[in-house]
Amino acid sequence: MKKCTLIALLCTLFMSQSLFAQNEAEVTYVEDPSQGYLFNALKDNWFVSAEGGAGIFLSPNDSERNFLDRWSPAASIYVGKWFSPIIGARLGVNWLKTKGLADGPNYGGIEMDDNVINGEYYKQTYAHVGPVFDLMFNVTNMVCGYKPGRKYNLTAYVGGGGYWSFIKDFKETRENTYEKDGWRDSQDRVIAFRAGIINSFNVSEQVQLSLDLRYTGIDNHKDEAGDGWNKTAHDLQAYLGVTYLFKKREWSAPIVPVCPEPENCDAILARLQAADAKIADLEQQLKACLERPVEKEVIEEKAPLATVYFPINVSKLTRKDIEIVKSCAEVMKDNPNTKYVITGWADNYTGNDKINTRLRKNRAASVEKQLIREGVPAEQFEVTINHNNLVDLGEKYQALGRAVTIEEAE
Repeated sequence: MKKCTLIALLCTLFMSQSLFAQNEAEVTYVEDPSQGYLFNALKDNWFVSAEGGAGIFLSPNDSERNFLDRWSPAASIYVGKWFSPIIGARLGVNWLKTKGLADGPNYGGIEMDDNVINGEYYKQTYAHVGPVFDLMFNVTNMVCGYKPGRKYNLTAYVGGGGYWSFIKDFKETRENTYEKDGWRDSQDRVIAFRAGIINSFNVSEQVQLSLDLRYTGIDNHKDEAGDGWNKTAHDLQAYLGVTYLFKKREWSAPIVPVCPEPENCDAILARLQAADAKIADLEQQLKACLERPVEKEVIEEKAPLATVYFPINVSKLTRKDIEIVKSCAEVMKDNPNTKYVITGWADNYTGNDKINTRLRKNRAASVEKQLIREGVPAEQFEVTINHNNLVDLGEKYQALGRAVTIEEAE
C-alpha cells in the first residue's frame, strides 16, 4: 500500500511542476478603460477661460425698443477644475450690459440724450459686474463614455452669481442740455441664476475654442409703474471663448495584468503528451500493484486524515494546501467528539537542527491557524512536532518528509 501511495504522490508532483512552468510567462500591465477611470490628484485638470459675446435683455417694456438697439456686449473670465471626466466647476467674473425702457424719466439708468421713444418710454442702460459660479457636466462623456483626444464635447452647466450695478452719469452743460459723464454706482445689488451649454472644440492638447449659449435670470430694475420693482427679467447671451488646459489633462484607467499567449505551443504540447504517457505508465503500475496477491496478513497502520507537503525551507500554505485543510476542517467539525493531533515534520538530510525545528513549528502553526480560521475549536486538536523523518526511505525521498500530518489522537 505504501508503494502505491508513493506512485500517486510522484504523479501529483510531476503535474504540479508542469503547471508552474506554464505560469513562468512574463505578465504585462496595461490601463483598461472598461474598468472605469481613476480620480486624478487635486493639482490636475485645471483650466482658465476667457470669453466675449453679446446678450439681449427681456424686461417688460423692451418690446417697444428697436430690436437691434437691445443687444449689449458681455464678457467673462474663469478659473475651473474637472473633478472627473463628467463633473467640473468654474469660478469667475462676468460683465454684461442691459438695455431696456422705463415708463418715466425718474427711474435709474435713464439716458439723457435722445432718450424718449413714442413719447412715453425712456431709454435705460445698466452695466453689471460680479462673481459667478457654475457646476458643469460633460454630457458627451456621460452619454458616450470618456475618450482621450475627442475633438468635440458638449457641456451643460447651472450656477448663479451676484452683481454690482452701474448706470450712465450725465451732467447739465446748459439748461436742458446734458452730456455723458462716465458711469456711477447705482447703489443696487442683484442676484442672478444662470444655465447654459458649452460647445467645445479641441484645436490642440492645450487649447479649446468654445461657443457658450446662456440664459440668465436677473433681478429687474425699476422700469415701469406699479409693482415692477425686482421682477425677474431674462437675458439671453452667446459667447465665443478660448480655454487653456493645464497638465494633467487626461484621465487614467485602472491598471490590470495581461497574460500573453505563448508564441509557440509545440513545446508545451510535447510536454503534455509526455505527461500523459507518464500518467498512463503510473496507472499501469498502480493497477499491477493493486492486483498483486497478498502473501501474508499485514497489519496496516491507520492513515492520517491528511498530509500537507511543503517545499524545502517553506512553511506557508499554498492555495491548494488551504483547500486540503478546509476539507479536513469540515471532517473535524462533523466529528466534534474526536480529538486530533497536528504534527510538524522536516527532513533531517538538509539544514541543521535549529532550522529544522523552526520549520516544523512554523508548518504546524500554519495548519493550526487555518483550521481555527475555518471554525475548528482549538480544544479539538493538539499541535506538536516530530524530530524524526516522516518517511524513512532514504535521502532520495527527503522531499516526502517536509510535511504536516493531521490524524486522529490515539
